[in-house]
Amino acid sequence: MELRKVTAIIRKDALKPVEKILQDMGVTGISVTQVKGYGEYADTYTKDWLVTHARIEVFTSAEKAEPIAEAVMGAAHTGCEGDGIIAILPVLKLYRIRNRAPASPDEV
Repeated sequence: MELRKVTAIIRKDALKPVEKILQDMGVTGISVTQVKGYGEYADTYTKDWLVTHARIEVFTSAEKAEPIAEAVMGAAHTGCEGDGIIAILPVLKLYRIRNRAPASPDEV
């Protein structure tokens, strides 16, 4: 079974609905960080144009990656510039630091 990493950069106010939908789907682990940047939407009222967003990362099986991305899009979509982006990337290896062993796809 192959592993994937789903990375979503979304509006901060969409974080709670996205967390809820992922929990309802049975996603067992996520990482959330605050990030700044600009792309399709830039805050031209600030000197650096940067906008604060939330980045969510999920390691999952290849079969679950697309449904997770669809769920995040559904929960975070407003139809306005700055809704965010999602990337699905292949994962070559994933290790558990605790036991220094590769994590199986069943563990993510």
